[in-house]
Amino acid sequence: MRKYTALTALFGILALTLFIGSSRPSTAAIDDTIGAMAEKSIGDENAPITIIEYASLTCGHCAKFHAETLPGLKRDFIETGKVRLIMRDFPLDIFALKAAMLSRCSGNKRYFAFVDVLFKGQKNWAHSSDPVKSLERVARLGGLSADDIRLCLANTGLEEAILDMRLKGEQKYKIESTPTFIINGEKYNGDYSFEALSSALRKLAPDS
Repeated sequence: MRKYTALTALFGILALTLFIGSSRPSTAAIDDTIGAMAEKSIGDENAPITIIEYASLTCGHCAKFHAETLPGLKRDFIETGKVRLIMRDFPLDIFALKAAMLSRCSGNKRYFAFVDVLFKGQKNWAHSSDPVKSLERVARLGGLSADDIRLCLANTGLEEAILDMRLKGEQKYKIESTPTFIINGEKYNGDYSFEALSSALRKLAPDS
C-alpha cells in the first residue's frame, strides 16, 4: 500500500506540473502509427549540430542523463539554437517497449513531458510488481483515457515500428547499449556527463 501511495503521489505531482493545459490526443491520433512515429525533437531544425539519442525508458543511465545532463544541454546549446536533439527508442525490454508506445501515443506536444515523467519516476514504475499497470496509471494522469491506452498498447503497427527503429539503430550505428548518442552522423563514444558532452559539442561549434 505504501509503495502504491508513493507512486500515485509522485506521478500526481509530475502530472500536474507537466500536463496541465495540454489537450488530450484524439482517438484517431492514438491509432495513427505514422503520426506517432514522427521524429521527436527539441531545438532548432536548422541548428548546426544534431544529436540523436537512442534511449530505453527502463535504462537507469538514460534516466541519469535526462536528470543531470540534459538540463545543461538545453540551457547552453538547445535553447541557444546550437543543437537539435532527436530522441529515438531503443527498448531493452518489454516494459520499455510499452512505455515507448504510450509516450508516442501521448501526442507530439506532450511527448517530451511524458518521457520526462517516466524517467523521473523510473525507479517506481519500472520496478513495481506490475510495471504495465503502473504505466497505465501514468498515462491516465497524463490525460489518456482507458480506451486510448487500450488502443495504443494493442497497436501492433506501432509496436513493430518501434522495434524497427531499434533494429535500424543497431544496423546503421552498431548500437549495443543505451544511452547512445549520434552527433552529426558520428557515434559518440565519450562520457555522457555534461562536462564531457559539452566539451565535444564546443569542438563542433567553437563559438559556443
